[in-house]
Amino acid sequence: MVYVQNFDVLGDLMNKELTEIDAVFLDLDGTIYLGGELIPGAIEFLERCQERGIRRFFLSNNSSRSVKQYLLKLNSLGIPATPEDVLLSTHDLLSWLDHNNVTDTWLVGTGGMKEMLEDAGISTESENPQFVVLGYDTEISYNKISTASIHLHSGVPLVASHPDMVCPSPDGGLPDVGAYLAMFKATTGVDPIHITGKPNPGMILHKIEALGLDPSRCAMVGDRLYTDIAMASRANCVGILVLSGEATLEDLENIGKDDDEMPDIIVESVAELL
Repeated sequence: MVYVQNFDVLGDLMNKELTEIDAVFLDLDGTIYLGGELIPGAIEFLERCQERGIRRFFLSNNSSRSVKQYLLKLNSLGIPATPEDVLLSTHDLLSWLDHNNVTDTWLVGTGGMKEMLEDAGISTESENPQFVVLGYDTEISYNKISTASIHLHSGVPLVASHPDMVCPSPDGGLPDVGAYLAMFKATTGVDPIHITGKPNPGMILHKIEALGLDPSRCAMVGDRLYTDIAMASRANCVGILVLSGEATLEDLENIGKDDDEMPDIIVESVAELL
């Protein structure tokens, strides 16, 4: 079933064939897979993209893995991908750190994120950090968060890789960066001075501009209103909400038709697209 803004069956506004789309940007967890399992029909959808010459890219706010780790997971699920196909919130974070000449940080993040930062010449365990950097740390330890809290109390500013409150899983939502931010706020009173990743439109527009594409002929497909769909709106792309992850139709009840979080199309899963 396909829905539009009033949740009726899709009319003339747009159709699920996506005949005017040149590229799709795909969220991963909750959209292409859920935990370690593919969403039914995801492989067939990707094959249809290839058959129709629609370029596809994989986006994730999940900064717990490096590009190498994402490629290993995609390949293990039978999805061919190259490093150029993967866009992470960590990329957006690295761009922001570079723009602000940040080289010394205290990282609350995984080994995969640590590798990406250090490969870019950024120290992650500085005794005098310019910033505390917070990612989705599935390897979190008390030493990491207590040291981060000490730095925050001393006036070191905080930057976060993305705002997601939960990471979807087959067993329910798991604490993500937004939950960690709430912990640091309760402990130190500090808010981040910047949050990268979705819904910042730059995360997708950098690639669109590099490819010379028209944003209105690109679609962002994802399962979250406040990141995936809001970014699509801000980037002037088509926003497609899938109901295979976090969001439900009930979440749309208090969203106005002109709000950033209102999708252009709603489908049960990517299996219905193309």
